[in-house]
Amino acid sequence: MTIAPTSDRQPQDTLTGSQWRAALPWLIAFALLLALPFVFRSSSAITVMNQMAITVIFALSYNMLLGQGGMLSFGHAVYMGLGGFFAVHVMNTLLVPLPLLPLFGGLFGLIFAIIVGAFSTRRAGTVFAMISLGVGELVAASSIIIVSFFGGEAGVKGDRTEAPAFLGINFASQTQVYYLIAAWMFLSALAMYLFTRTPAGRMANAVRDNEERAEFLGYSQRTVRFMSFCAAGFFAGIAGALIAINFEILTEENLNLTSSGVILLVTFLGGVGFFIGPIVGAVAFTLLQSVLSLQTDLWQLYVGLLFLLAVMFFPGGLTGVLAMHGPAWRHGKLGLLTVPYLKLTAVVVTGILAAACFLEILFHVRHASVGENTMRLFKLTIDTHAVWPWLATGGVALICLALANRLAPDVKAAWDAANLPAKGSARR
Repeated sequence: MTIAPTSDRQPQDTLTGSQWRAALPWLIAFALLLALPFVFRSSSAITVMNQMAITVIFALSYNMLLGQGGMLSFGHAVYMGLGGFFAVHVMNTLLVPLPLLPLFGGLFGLIFAIIVGAFSTRRAGTVFAMISLGVGELVAASSIIIVSFFGGEAGVKGDRTEAPAFLGINFASQTQVYYLIAAWMFLSALAMYLFTRTPAGRMANAVRDNEERAEFLGYSQRTVRFMSFCAAGFFAGIAGALIAINFEILTEENLNLTSSGVILLVTFLGGVGFFIGPIVGAVAFTLLQSVLSLQTDLWQLYVGLLFLLAVMFFPGGLTGVLAMHGPAWRHGKLGLLTVPYLKLTAVVVTGILAAACFLEILFHVRHASVGENTMRLFKLTIDTHAVWPWLATGGVALICLALANRLAPDVKAAWDAANLPAKGSARR
């Protein structure tokens, strides 16, 4: 009897290089989430980070509709709001530990998404957008009428400290709440990323690009859209439950058309079609909202103008702008853009600040009390009824506009040179 030789190979139990490269961003993000409260220790900073994490989940869920499935929705805040309201009611029963509460919010958002998706995902494009708008307005009106569930105009309040303690933690401090929200954000983002790698997620991209061809290959475009719609509703419900935990109150403002429009702005600003785009947009928008709202009453005007400029000149969003520089990076010519970019940035930033000063002066003149002729602007006291502030701010803005127009050809020439492959790099 002969014995077959055993193989010297051992079962592979280590990660390959490609797997490490795929896991590295998630490991860095996990470590960063753990370290942030030690860097930003103030209560206000932790509150901003909590809001930022919730917005990331909400924006990523919206990107499953718009960026991945091609479904423009004007009522996505409905599923976040409904999940949040249901989570508050569950919180008030004092039976569910707080870390499990987002799961209930997600399930309620999923249930409502199944109901609405059953008829709204039959069509895409304008029809889907109008249906979502109608559903959003219907639920927003119901939130004022159905007081037993929505609480009317006063909303519904909860107390997270009354919930059963979890491992001895009652989540009374903002830091404890931060780690809870950060954990759910990390798990939700990872789950949504893995969904994009599934056949259903990839077919959503195919239906978005060419639904007729997907039907010809044997895939039901309605089923694919319905699956993405339900998944987006589930994660939006998780975001709503986290709002309930963080603020301990939900009102009609959490599910109306304004909230749906804001998340569209956030997602588009970050970059529709990129998975990391909504994350970038959520971080940028939350910082702008937090910083500008403390400095000026015109912050919504500035954010709106930023969105308008992004649509006109950078339709790929902030992430798309970074992705555009990939060829120049690979060609090793990114340094050619440094000087032209610095010149243009200096001119543009100066022009934006001058235009903002002009608007602030105008706003002060229109809304200041009678006899109040001065205002503080960049630690300077300015007489808004004098002529020189108007001429200085308006003149600088116009000069910067002319300089930017003059520098544009130089930037274009540097861009063309940076994206030209180096000699010998092309395949023969």
